[in-house]
Amino acid sequence: MRKQTGSIAIVAAAAFISIYPLTSLIEDTAQENTVQVTEEQVSNVPITLINIIDGDTIKVHLNGKKETVRYLLIDTPESKNPKSCVQLYAKDAFLRNSELVKSGKITLEFEQGNTRDTYGRLLAYVYVNGVSVQGTLLKEGYARVAYIINPPYRYLEHFRKEENLAKRQKLNIWSRFKFVTNWGFNGCLDEK
Repeated sequence: MRKQTGSIAIVAAAAFISIYPLTSLIEDTAQENTVQVTEEQVSNVPITLINIIDGDTIKVHLNGKKETVRYLLIDTPESKNPKSCVQLYAKDAFLRNSELVKSGKITLEFEQGNTRDTYGRLLAYVYVNGVSVQGTLLKEGYARVAYIINPPYRYLEHFRKEENLAKRQKLNIWSRFKFVTNWGFNGCLDEK
């Protein structure tokens, strides 16, 4: 009886897959997680700032919708993650990001094929008056290069150079020995 039940389950699964192939499930999910980016929209996409979430994330109005934008290729110390403490330099990165994005006209630039992360946030290069916010945060030692998931990336080498400038000068996150790691940052503020 058990063999017969197992065989029926296998036949039912095979029938389901033949009627509704897995590729369509994957394609449906992929379509939900991407933004249609045309060649004209890849760079200089204007947005309106709603608020600053942390050192590497903002909320914006884009094409009539509210969107959360995660900065491509950088990571700043955590201040909003409920599963971890507030990390050293998180407030500094947040404040510097706030200064930058409030200082002028914000535009976004997208990488083809890398438009959303696993949390549904838009992934973009962020510019204020044509100057890279990521580049500034890296050069000033508020961020590290991270999340190199689906290369190639247009600005990866440039960002690594900016990061190395801050490392050599021991600026901010680079001023503490072993604070920056391959997976994030070590150390928390005493206060919550």
